[in-house]
Amino acid sequence: MKKMIAALLALCILFALIGCAKTNEPAKEPEAETPTAAPEPEPTAVSDPTEAPEPEPTAEPEPTAEPEPETFVFTDSVGREVELPTNIERVAISGPLAQIVVFALCPDKLVGIASKWDKTAEQFLATEYYQLPELGQLYGGKGEMNLETLLASGTQVVIDVGEPKGSIKEDLDALTEQTGIPFVHITMTTATMGDAYRKLGELLHMPDEAEALAAYCEQAYEKISKIAEKVDKVNLLYITGDQGLNVIAQDSYHAEVIDLLSNNLAVVDNPSSKGTGNEVDMEQIMLWNPDVILFAPESCYATVGEDPMWSEITAIRTGEYYEVPMGPYNWMGFPPSVQRVLGMLWMAKLLYPDAADYDLYTEVAAYFRLFYHCELSEDAFNALVANSIGAQEALAPAA
Repeated sequence: MKKMIAALLALCILFALIGCAKTNEPAKEPEAETPTAAPEPEPTAVSDPTEAPEPEPTAEPEPTAEPEPETFVFTDSVGREVELPTNIERVAISGPLAQIVVFALCPDKLVGIASKWDKTAEQFLATEYYQLPELGQLYGGKGEMNLETLLASGTQVVIDVGEPKGSIKEDLDALTEQTGIPFVHITMTTATMGDAYRKLGELLHMPDEAEALAAYCEQAYEKISKIAEKVDKVNLLYITGDQGLNVIAQDSYHAEVIDLLSNNLAVVDNPSSKGTGNEVDMEQIMLWNPDVILFAPESCYATVGEDPMWSEITAIRTGEYYEVPMGPYNWMGFPPSVQRVLGMLWMAKLLYPDAADYDLYTEVAAYFRLFYHCELSEDAFNALVANSIGAQEALAPAA
């Protein structure tokens, strides 16, 4: 029994020693992980510290357009400063002279006409222009301007064109005050038609349209003036009235074209400013004894050839007498407006066909297109000059 207990104790001691041996073995150190290289940082641009960073572009604000003023101050041809609407769309005129001038520039702005168109105008003018209401005229004429009708028309300005009367400033100032409508004057002579149109272009803010008309007038005047300088001027009378006893006198406003292109024999003490001219007698006409006579429309042109008294005058005896073309107005004046350009072209071609080396129809058609806004056919042209041209070859350019 004692031996068995001793054997068991020995076995227990042996197992204990083995357990201790296993416990005392050194622990294995964990294998070290192979270190991986850290990624190199991306190179960054280093800015020059002396340079300032460029600012981000910013959009500039749109400039604000200033509103157009409602009125402006216009200085007319006699020095009057007149306040006017900036946008003028309704225009009236003082008389027939202004009517012809302004119609060429702005027919669609006219609220009416000063006097009825001649009956010949119907075949040339558009219906809406031919039927414009009649407002009357300021100075003389057949119909005085009705101020009540003028006010009712809604016009924004009344334009006077032509030769300034002595009291023009006072007259127009009084009318402006009386009606509340601005009245302005534009001076126009045969030599200054271009300047007058430019002034109108300034007034109505139509510079391009006005320049086209101004350039035409100036070119025509220059062309005719050169012809007048190099020809021997004929002795001539311009006769008006159904009896033929009125003349357009030298140095009068109505005689500008006549004086330019001829030796106007009608020298009188007090040249009339009226379109009917100065009254004379048959004895005086015989004393002047012109080589050429121009008869105004509706004068005695049709009867002088059969009148024994008239036949003693050189112009009648030789057949050198003509009726001034009429349509839509007298080409030589009455009123003495811009249509006198037609008179210049016709008179130069009639009297000096060799020097006037242009086709009259072409010139007249260009005028009708610009100033009457219509096309002129050759048939219509021939009807206008039926009593106004001598030899038919005078119609064509000189060879």
